[in-house]
Amino acid sequence: MPDPMTEQVMVVPAQALDDIGRFQGFCGDVDRYLSVLLDRRHISFRPRSQMEDDPSFKQIIPYCVLRSADTVFRYTRGKKMGEKRLHALESIGVGGHISLDDSRPLIGGAEVTYHDAMHRELEEEVVIETRYRERCVGLINDDSTPVGQVHLGVVHVLDLDQPKVRRRESALTQAGFVAIAELQAGRDRLETWSQFCLDHVLL
Repeated sequence: MPDPMTEQVMVVPAQALDDIGRFQGFCGDVDRYLSVLLDRRHISFRPRSQMEDDPSFKQIIPYCVLRSADTVFRYTRGKKMGEKRLHALESIGVGGHISLDDSRPLIGGAEVTYHDAMHRELEEEVVIETRYRERCVGLINDDSTPVGQVHLGVVHVLDLDQPKVRRRESALTQAGFVAIAELQAGRDRLETWSQFCLDHVLL
């Protein structure tokens, strides 16, 4: 796993989001946004240590929700996770930054880089021991928090045949599947991106 202090992460200018139409919360118009945001003309890799406090750029974050029937994989963000501002919050999104290490020659373009990075993040953080179907369902932008101002989430839902997922990353504490009804009852303990997913993706 790259060192968060020296990692070069994929970003797009926030102006590119404004040009399409900035939104607050969840947006399901995947094709409209990703066709622009994953265009290689907008993408660059910059030091994460600088980007964490620069809202003129948005860091692109794959955010994968693992669902099996009416249960969802949930965990608590431990102190070892890179984003200290989210420590101790519960999450239903598995994923992370796209690193320069994920970048390929431009033959495949940014979309290939993005999907490779998404699967790398999954493999780093969890072990999925069942078949699943994956689909991209929307994007999350939350300018109401300092973390959200510099990140843009791309939400994927993985529909698993069985609830068979183990954590690989030790910073994913108290990890396991819980009923969607239980998530709704404890909504206030979830990070904001997970709240958006609960409200718009898991209904």
